[in-house]
Amino acid sequence: MKDTNGFYYYPFPENKRVRMYVKKEMDTFFFRLWSADDKQLWTEHGWVPYEAIQKAADLYNTEIYDQKSRFNPNKAYDLTLAKALLKSEDEA
Repeated sequence: MKDTNGFYYYPFPENKRVRMYVKKEMDTFFFRLWSADDKQLWTEHGWVPYEAIQKAADLYNTEIYDQKSRFNPNKAYDLTLAKALLKSEDEA
């Protein structure tokens, strides 16, 4: 899907008030979270390269974080979905 902010998908399909925006520059994919309930999120947090997300996800998978947490960075920041979304635009 696309709007004035760019291409996005719903990282939590049950919550359409949160969107994950994606873009690709050179060979790097970038992600940016938007929430209808937190307007400051978009302005306070910029585009994050996927490599940085993976480093954070590695920490998530250690014992530092509660494994029962509902947030899973590997699902929220879905590289496969981002590639498919941007590929469909390239083909259009």
